[in-house]
Amino acid sequence: MARDQAEIEQKNRQCLESFVVRARRVAEHSLADDWAKLVALIDPKIGFRFENGEIRIRHELPPEEVVESAAARIRPILLETEDCFHMKALKALGYACQELPQDAERVRAVRADWKTRVAPATPADAAYRVLVANTATGEEHDLDAHRLALAWIYGDVVHHDTERRNEGDPFGLRDRFRAAVPLVAWTMVATIELLAYIEALWKDGVLQLPPEVFDAQVALKSTVWEEPAQMFFAPVGTEPPSGATSSLPEGWLPLGKDTDLSRLQNIFGGQLLHPTASARATVPSSEDSDAGQPKDDGDTAPTDHGVPRQPVMDWQAELIERWRAMQP
Repeated sequence: MARDQAEIEQKNRQCLESFVVRARRVAEHSLADDWAKLVALIDPKIGFRFENGEIRIRHELPPEEVVESAAARIRPILLETEDCFHMKALKALGYACQELPQDAERVRAVRADWKTRVAPATPADAAYRVLVANTATGEEHDLDAHRLALAWIYGDVVHHDTERRNEGDPFGLRDRFRAAVPLVAWTMVATIELLAYIEALWKDGVLQLPPEVFDAQVALKSTVWEEPAQMFFAPVGTEPPSGATSSLPEGWLPLGKDTDLSRLQNIFGGQLLHPTASARATVPSSEDSDAGQPKDDGDTAPTDHGVPRQPVMDWQAELIERWRAMQP
């Protein structure tokens, strides 16, 4: 029995660790920078006005690309097969809080909220329904908000689920997106709140989790950085290092501030460090170094070291040429 209990506790700990790491990444998303605005997206307000005798309804939602990236971050939390699945984390918490009545009741309440919001039992439990009709064909469609939201998440964004796309297509991308925003926002809020609760239980000693899951970097704040490094170079074909800490094989030389980069480019080929004002060069293999090379026809211009420089083509032209080369 003790062994079974140890296995359960290990599995629960793994789920909680996975959830904490993923939840912290969700909390780092830009939509969570303004908590009040994120909470407001759970029940977005609809404006309306009268114009020329008709009612005009106005929706104001975040850019689709922003919500799309948020949906990608919460997706593992929505999936039952993932260790960080929300309900697995709640189950693990329920086990840990068996002797804490108030906390156990809170976990049950959160579980009930999740089922209502993220996995409603019937279409009637969803927030609303959308009915559309094609006046030309007489075809009608009826879909609840939850299935519309999933059509956007799994048909338009993180997957290309054909069945969900076909189901949601009659309603258009805007209706699918409009239904998805509250679901994404609610899941983010629920995830971040549960993360805070788990951290509180951890600090109180109720949960035994490694500190690094709360400290490890989970998202990049900046994608521009500079760091010290050592660099080495060798001719093409030189034996590569066998490991990160192993000695460099013979033939590798350090790259320093006095290294002539243009000379390296001409000797070894390629563009090593994207030096400014230097053209890309390619080196033919020993087997075809003399074969098939143009002779003063203007297509290429040899360098001082005999390495032909290829004419510059824009990427579209290059793709067209590749396509043509593959045609029978």
